[in-house]
Amino acid sequence: MDLTGKVALVTGGASGIGAAAARRLAAAGARVAIADRVQAPFADELGGLALTGDVADPECMPAHVAAVEEAFGRLDVVLLNAGVTAGQSGVADLDLEAYRRIVGVNVDHVVFGLTAAVPALRRAGGGQVVATASLAGLVAMPGDALYTMTKHAVVGYVRSAAPMLATDGIRVNAVCPGFADTPLIARAKARFADFPLLTAEDVATAIESVLERGEPGECWFVQPGRDPAPYGFRGVPGPRGAPRPPDVDWSDH
Repeated sequence: MDLTGKVALVTGGASGIGAAAARRLAAAGARVAIADRVQAPFADELGGLALTGDVADPECMPAHVAAVEEAFGRLDVVLLNAGVTAGQSGVADLDLEAYRRIVGVNVDHVVFGLTAAVPALRRAGGGQVVATASLAGLVAMPGDALYTMTKHAVVGYVRSAAPMLATDGIRVNAVCPGFADTPLIARAKARFADFPLLTAEDVATAIESVLERGEPGECWFVQPGRDPAPYGFRGVPGPRGAPRPPDVDWSDH
Protein backbone atom coordinates (compact mmCIF):
# COMPACT_ATOMS: atom_id res chain seq x y z
CA MET A 1 0.00 0.00 0.00
CA ASP A 2 1.48 3.31 -1.10
CA LEU A 3 -0.18 6.39 0.40
CA THR A 4 2.65 8.83 -0.30
CA GLY A 5 1.24 12.34 -0.45
CA LYS A 6 -2.10 11.26 1.01
CA VAL A 7 -3.73 12.40 4.24
CA ALA A 8 -5.74 10.15 6.54
CA LEU A 9 -8.06 10.73 9.50
CA VAL A 10 -8.58 7.92 12.02
CA THR A 11 -11.20 8.13 14.78
CA GLY A 12 -10.79 6.05 17.92
CA GLY A 13 -7.13 6.11 17.03
CA ALA A 14 -5.46 6.36 20.43
CA SER A 15 -5.54 2.62 21.12
CA GLY A 16 -6.54 -0.79 19.79
CA ILE A 17 -7.52 -1.18 16.15
CA GLY A 18 -7.38 2.56 15.49
CA ALA A 19 -3.82 2.88 16.76
CA ALA A 20 -2.64 -0.13 14.73
CA ALA A 21 -4.33 1.24 11.61
CA ALA A 22 -2.89 4.73 12.13
CA ARG A 23 0.62 3.31 12.35
CA ARG A 24 0.00 1.22 9.22
CA LEU A 25 -1.24 4.26 7.27
CA ALA A 26 1.76 6.31 8.36
CA ALA A 27 4.13 3.51 7.36
CA ALA A 28 2.54 3.58 3.91
CA GLY A 29 3.44 7.24 3.55
CA ALA A 30 0.29 9.02 4.68
CA ARG A 31 0.18 11.97 7.01
CA VAL A 32 -2.24 10.87 9.72
CA ALA A 33 -4.61 12.76 12.01
CA ILE A 34 -5.53 10.66 15.04
CA ALA A 35 -8.78 11.55 16.78
CA ASP A 36 -9.99 10.21 20.11
CA ARG A 37 -11.50 11.34 23.40
CA VAL A 38 -7.95 11.45 24.76
CA GLN A 39 -4.88 12.68 22.93
CA ALA A 40 -2.98 9.94 21.09
CA PRO A 41 0.48 9.84 22.74
CA PHE A 42 2.22 8.60 19.59
CA ALA A 43 0.89 11.18 17.11
CA ASP A 44 4.13 13.19 17.19
CA GLU A 45 6.26 10.11 16.54
CA LEU A 46 4.25 9.52 13.36
CA GLY A 47 4.59 13.14 12.31
CA GLY A 48 0.83 13.34 12.62
CA LEU A 49 -1.87 15.45 14.20
CA ALA A 50 -3.63 14.61 17.48
CA LEU A 51 -7.27 15.66 17.74
CA THR A 52 -9.59 15.29 20.72
CA GLY A 53 -13.35 15.40 21.03
CA ASP A 54 -16.55 13.41 21.38
CA VAL A 55 -17.40 11.96 17.97
CA ALA A 56 -21.05 11.61 19.01
CA ASP A 57 -21.26 15.43 19.09
CA PRO A 58 -22.61 16.68 15.72
CA GLU A 59 -20.00 19.46 15.68
CA CYS A 60 -17.00 17.20 16.35
CA MET A 61 -16.45 15.50 12.99
CA PRO A 62 -16.83 18.69 10.91
CA ALA A 63 -14.28 20.32 13.23
CA HIS A 64 -11.90 17.38 12.84
CA VAL A 65 -12.16 17.48 9.05
CA ALA A 66 -11.57 21.24 9.04
CA ALA A 67 -8.51 20.83 11.28
CA VAL A 68 -7.06 18.15 8.99
CA GLU A 69 -7.49 20.29 5.88
CA GLU A 70 -5.99 23.30 7.65
CA ALA A 71 -2.97 21.30 8.83
CA PHE A 72 -2.32 19.17 5.75
CA GLY A 73 -4.23 20.84 2.90
CA ARG A 74 -6.34 17.84 1.93
CA LEU A 75 -8.09 14.65 3.08
CA ASP A 76 -7.93 11.34 1.21
CA VAL A 77 -8.64 8.47 3.61
CA VAL A 78 -11.06 8.34 6.55
CA LEU A 79 -11.25 5.48 9.02
CA LEU A 80 -14.40 5.81 11.13
CA ASN A 81 -13.28 3.43 13.83
CA ALA A 82 -14.48 4.81 17.17
CA GLY A 83 -16.85 2.46 18.98
CA VAL A 84 -18.21 1.49 22.39
CA THR A 85 -20.22 -1.35 23.90
CA ALA A 86 -23.55 -0.93 25.66
CA GLY A 87 -22.86 -2.82 28.89
CA GLN A 88 -26.45 -4.07 28.87
CA SER A 89 -28.66 -6.41 26.87
CA GLY A 90 -31.09 -3.72 25.80
CA VAL A 91 -33.88 -6.29 25.83
CA ALA A 92 -35.03 -7.00 29.38
CA ASP A 93 -33.37 -3.86 30.68
CA LEU A 94 -32.54 -0.46 29.25
CA ASP A 95 -30.27 2.19 30.65
CA LEU A 96 -31.34 5.16 28.55
CA GLU A 97 -28.11 7.11 28.98
CA ALA A 98 -25.98 4.12 27.95
CA TYR A 99 -28.33 3.47 25.03
CA ARG A 100 -27.98 7.03 23.77
CA ARG A 101 -24.21 6.76 24.16
CA ILE A 102 -23.78 3.62 22.08
CA VAL A 103 -26.04 4.93 19.32
CA GLY A 104 -24.20 8.25 19.37
CA VAL A 105 -20.72 6.77 19.04
CA ASN A 106 -21.40 3.69 16.92
CA VAL A 107 -24.01 5.09 14.53
CA ASP A 108 -24.21 8.90 14.67
CA HIS A 109 -20.43 9.23 14.47
CA VAL A 110 -20.34 7.24 11.22
CA VAL A 111 -23.09 9.39 9.71
CA PHE A 112 -21.56 12.65 10.96
CA GLY A 113 -18.12 11.49 9.85
CA LEU A 114 -19.12 10.57 6.33
CA THR A 115 -21.16 13.69 5.68
CA ALA A 116 -18.36 15.87 7.07
CA ALA A 117 -15.70 14.12 5.01
CA VAL A 118 -17.46 14.04 1.63
CA PRO A 119 -16.83 17.70 0.67
CA ALA A 120 -13.14 17.40 1.61
CA LEU A 121 -12.78 14.14 -0.31
CA ARG A 122 -14.41 15.74 -3.34
CA ARG A 123 -11.95 18.64 -3.10
CA ALA A 124 -9.12 16.09 -3.11
CA GLY A 125 -10.50 14.47 -6.27
CA GLY A 126 -11.86 11.40 -4.48
CA GLY A 127 -10.85 9.16 -1.64
CA GLN A 128 -11.76 6.26 0.61
CA VAL A 129 -13.86 5.85 3.74
CA VAL A 130 -13.75 2.69 5.86
CA ALA A 131 -16.10 2.23 8.80
CA THR A 132 -15.28 -0.32 11.48
CA ALA A 133 -18.41 -2.41 11.94
CA SER A 134 -18.30 -5.95 13.39
CA LEU A 135 -19.40 -9.50 12.73
CA ALA A 136 -22.31 -8.32 14.88
CA GLY A 137 -23.25 -6.24 11.84
CA LEU A 138 -23.58 -9.37 9.73
CA VAL A 139 -25.13 -11.91 12.11
CA ALA A 140 -27.20 -11.87 15.30
CA MET A 141 -25.24 -11.55 18.54
CA PRO A 142 -27.57 -12.82 21.30
CA GLY A 143 -26.91 -11.17 24.62
CA ASP A 144 -25.68 -7.92 23.05
CA ALA A 145 -28.68 -6.69 21.12
CA LEU A 146 -27.86 -2.99 21.27
CA TYR A 147 -24.31 -3.42 19.97
CA THR A 148 -25.66 -5.71 17.24
CA MET A 149 -28.27 -3.14 16.27
CA THR A 150 -25.68 -0.38 15.92
CA LYS A 151 -23.33 -2.47 13.80
CA HIS A 152 -26.15 -3.63 11.52
CA ALA A 153 -26.93 0.06 11.07
CA VAL A 154 -23.33 0.79 10.05
CA VAL A 155 -23.35 -2.07 7.52
CA GLY A 156 -26.65 -0.91 6.02
CA TYR A 157 -25.49 2.69 5.85
CA VAL A 158 -22.21 1.78 4.15
CA ARG A 159 -23.91 -0.45 1.57
CA SER A 160 -26.49 2.24 0.77
CA ALA A 161 -24.15 5.23 0.76
CA ALA A 162 -21.44 3.60 -1.38
CA PRO A 163 -23.25 3.66 -4.76
CA MET A 164 -24.20 7.30 -4.22
CA LEU A 165 -20.56 8.36 -3.79
CA ALA A 166 -18.79 6.00 -6.20
CA THR A 167 -19.37 8.36 -9.12
CA ASP A 168 -17.40 11.02 -7.20
CA GLY A 169 -14.44 8.67 -6.90
CA ILE A 170 -15.21 8.13 -3.20
CA ARG A 171 -15.15 4.47 -2.15
CA VAL A 172 -17.02 3.54 1.03
CA ASN A 173 -16.50 0.19 2.77
CA ALA A 174 -16.78 -1.50 6.14
CA VAL A 175 -14.61 -3.98 8.00
CA CYS A 176 -16.43 -6.47 10.20
CA PRO A 177 -14.02 -8.05 12.71
CA GLY A 178 -14.86 -10.91 15.01
CA PHE A 179 -13.80 -10.72 18.65
CA ALA A 180 -10.51 -8.83 18.92
CA ASP A 181 -8.12 -8.45 21.83
CA THR A 182 -8.61 -4.70 22.28
CA PRO A 183 -9.68 -2.38 25.11
CA LEU A 184 -13.30 -2.75 23.91
CA ILE A 185 -13.56 -6.27 25.41
CA ALA A 186 -11.11 -5.74 28.28
CA ARG A 187 -13.73 -6.06 31.03
CA ALA A 188 -15.11 -9.29 29.55
CA LYS A 189 -11.82 -10.82 28.43
CA ALA A 190 -12.08 -13.75 30.86
CA ARG A 191 -15.09 -14.99 28.87
CA PHE A 192 -12.81 -15.48 25.85
CA ALA A 193 -10.13 -17.57 27.57
CA ASP A 194 -10.65 -20.53 25.23
CA PHE A 195 -11.76 -18.54 22.19
CA PRO A 196 -9.39 -17.44 19.39
CA LEU A 197 -9.14 -13.67 19.29
CA LEU A 198 -8.00 -11.34 16.57
CA THR A 199 -5.23 -8.88 17.29
CA ALA A 200 -5.43 -5.21 16.43
CA GLU A 201 -2.78 -5.89 13.78
CA ASP A 202 -5.01 -8.53 12.18
CA VAL A 203 -7.73 -5.95 11.71
CA ALA A 204 -5.26 -3.32 10.51
CA THR A 205 -4.14 -5.81 7.85
CA ALA A 206 -7.76 -6.24 6.78
CA ILE A 207 -8.20 -2.46 6.58
CA GLU A 208 -5.12 -2.29 4.38
CA SER A 209 -6.61 -4.98 2.12
CA VAL A 210 -9.87 -3.06 1.85
CA LEU A 211 -8.03 0.15 0.95
CA GLU A 212 -6.04 -1.69 -1.71
CA ARG A 213 -8.66 -3.97 -3.23
CA GLY A 214 -12.12 -3.19 -1.92
CA GLU A 215 -15.04 -2.47 -4.22
CA PRO A 216 -17.67 0.14 -3.33
CA GLY A 217 -20.05 -1.01 -0.61
CA GLU A 218 -18.20 -4.20 0.31
CA CYS A 219 -18.19 -5.24 3.96
CA TRP A 220 -15.17 -7.41 4.71
CA PHE A 221 -15.31 -10.04 7.45
CA VAL A 222 -12.21 -10.60 9.59
CA GLN A 223 -11.81 -13.88 11.48
CA PRO A 224 -8.81 -15.55 13.17
CA GLY A 225 -6.96 -17.91 10.83
CA ARG A 226 -8.81 -16.73 7.70
CA ASP A 227 -7.90 -14.25 5.03
CA PRO A 228 -10.16 -11.17 5.18
CA ALA A 229 -12.66 -11.07 2.34
CA PRO A 230 -15.91 -9.40 1.26
CA TYR A 231 -19.01 -10.88 2.86
CA GLY A 232 -21.44 -12.35 0.33
CA PHE A 233 -24.88 -10.98 1.11
CA ARG A 234 -27.80 -13.03 -0.13
CA GLY A 235 -30.32 -11.24 -2.30
CA VAL A 236 -33.87 -10.81 -1.04
CA PRO A 237 -36.50 -12.34 -3.37
CA GLY A 238 -38.58 -9.63 -4.99
CA PRO A 239 -42.22 -9.69 -6.10
CA ARG A 240 -42.83 -12.21 -8.87
CA GLY A 241 -42.63 -10.62 -12.30
CA ALA A 242 -41.89 -7.16 -10.93
CA PRO A 243 -39.23 -4.98 -12.63
CA ARG A 244 -36.22 -3.77 -10.70
CA PRO A 245 -37.25 -0.86 -8.44
CA PRO A 246 -36.11 2.53 -9.73
CA ASP A 247 -33.24 4.48 -8.23
CA VAL A 248 -34.71 7.48 -6.44
CA ASP A 249 -32.97 10.85 -6.18
CA TRP A 250 -34.20 11.94 -2.76
CA SER A 251 -32.77 15.42 -3.24
CA ASP A 252 -35.88 16.17 -5.32
CA HIS A 253 -38.24 15.16 -2.51
